[in-house]
Amino acid sequence: MTINPDRAQDVWKDVGEHVQFTVLRLLRKDQQKDQQAIAEFADRSQAIIRSLKIRDAHLATESGLKVAFGFSKKAWEYLFPNASQPKELETYEGLTGPEYAMPASEGDIFFHIRASNEAVVYEAQTQFRRFLKDITEVVDETKGFRYFEGRAIIGFIDGTEAPAVQDAAGYALIGDEDPDFINGSYAFAQKWQHDMDFWNHLKTEDQEKAVGREKFSDLELEDADKFKNAHNVSSKIEIDGQEQKIIRMNVPFSDPASGKTGTYFMGYARHWHITKMMLQQMLDTSDFLLKFSTILSGQLFFIPSRDLIDKIAAGELN
Repeated sequence: MTINPDRAQDVWKDVGEHVQFTVLRLLRKDQQKDQQAIAEFADRSQAIIRSLKIRDAHLATESGLKVAFGFSKKAWEYLFPNASQPKELETYEGLTGPEYAMPASEGDIFFHIRASNEAVVYEAQTQFRRFLKDITEVVDETKGFRYFEGRAIIGFIDGTEAPAVQDAAGYALIGDEDPDFINGSYAFAQKWQHDMDFWNHLKTEDQEKAVGREKFSDLELEDADKFKNAHNVSSKIEIDGQEQKIIRMNVPFSDPASGKTGTYFMGYARHWHITKMMLQQMLDTSDFLLKFSTILSGQLFFIPSRDLIDKIAAGELN
């Protein structure tokens, strides 16, 4: 059995113009009812996505709807108590370093919806909610957006080191190492709020040293010209001399009137331990970005393959 991207959910580098991240908590009032609702949702969600793509095709410009949803370890154990679990699925409890910490937050079900048309994002989430509203409550809902030509909210091109689309499957999708969950993915969702006044008062040269790249051209600086804790140094992981990669889809969010601006970090990976190593190294080296950021949330979710969604819909995992 080999990886097949066609059987996976949308875990690729396609940020979209409009993005919505939603985290839900199961109310856990009636386990059997919750299992039945999740089975119906798993079945109907695929039809909703297909329907919206058909409806969207009549628009002047197709929105490119992309959807991925998944479950935390606690949710998986509650909803599918008799089923096996993905090998690396765990409850993220937070990480700490010498100066900073990355806290964990609650969450059972996670949605990542994006499109170039906000109406399509709205309609997808609204229809999904019809099948989940009686068994869940919202923990967090964050609306993101594409910032100019794909720049992070701090002004730098984002995701330069992410694998190209044609190479992404091997980094994003679980393979033969866990055959029951092949074509699934580990999604880590983390919400950062930035002190933009601090950042914007830095000279451009210092911002470049902090990120490790030129701000306009995106060219990487020589190592000697970077801060020791530059972001592209702190987040780079090598094992036996081989750089490890994940699929990053970071998205800016902002409520300018209140001054709440930040980055929603979204990482899809074949192996959760690679993402976790990156996060820990960022803490151990006191990544410069942590200097002006507050991390508001963080949790790990398993994104099932389309084949596994069909099994959930059929009630085969309960």
